[in-house]
Amino acid sequence: MIRQRTLKSVVTATGVGLHSGVKVTLSLRPAPVDTGIVFRRVDLDPIVALTTDPYCVMDTRLCSGLQKGPAKIGTVEHVMSALAGLGVDNAYVDVDAEEIPILDGSAAPFVFLIQSAGVETQDAPKRFLRVKKTVEVREGDKWVKLEPHDGFRLEFSIHFNHPAIDRTGTRVVIDFAEQSYVREVSRARTFGFMHEVEFMRDNGLARGGSLDNAIVMDEYRVLNADGLRYGDEFVKHKVLDAIGDLYIAGHPLLASYTAYKSGHALNNQLLRALLEDKSAWEIVSFEHDEAVPEPLARSVQLQFAA
Repeated sequence: MIRQRTLKSVVTATGVGLHSGVKVTLSLRPAPVDTGIVFRRVDLDPIVALTTDPYCVMDTRLCSGLQKGPAKIGTVEHVMSALAGLGVDNAYVDVDAEEIPILDGSAAPFVFLIQSAGVETQDAPKRFLRVKKTVEVREGDKWVKLEPHDGFRLEFSIHFNHPAIDRTGTRVVIDFAEQSYVREVSRARTFGFMHEVEFMRDNGLARGGSLDNAIVMDEYRVLNADGLRYGDEFVKHKVLDAIGDLYIAGHPLLASYTAYKSGHALNNQLLRALLEDKSAWEIVSFEHDEAVPEPLARSVQLQFAA
């Protein structure tokens, strides 16, 4: 049986919000079977719980933000990506501000927190959202689609017409039956351009951004003294974001995801288009080992090895 997983203990980190610039403390906590990933604003009275649901995503300006009534939690995609990458089904994510801390701009600090807490299996089968037919969303020259697949595979292509990005790999394929999330994806940082910073800050964004938590470029080059972590770090960060955005569906996907110039908004539209077509998906679990598709079995082994 492929079982659900949660955390063994509570872990806590403090940082600043990328867009708000506000100090925030985050705690990851174990949760019972079938809880899913639940974000909680513990600074509010009473505490407000926000479930991961595509229809709770209300802000896709440079991040994925959840909202329930007046309560908001922004930039959830990196911690969601880490939880998905390490196969955590059930957890509470407690924060005392409106945004998840950006930390170093990648999912690696969240991976470290999850590994520090430890991951344990639970006495219930893991439930997957299996895509049964192709679903696609287009917006101008940008597009994204999901297709049937017996594991989880992502292919992403970007185009920025910027020398620092064009010199790197702008297309990547990550198949989790063959590749490790922790090694191949988790360390890719968010990125931005100096000429956009003033505009974003005037619009209440990127107030916490710095060279410590993002790749920053001028018109020609990367300004970070330590350079890039991967030769294709820009496109790998887009994959990292997509993994987090897709996990907002509430279950790990059995699907092949392909995207060209996609972002948080299109990823959310894709999930909504999928869920609204009842013939395009089903919830499945694998209670007997012989029923587990080989690509899925290999990806689960890699998660346990992380």
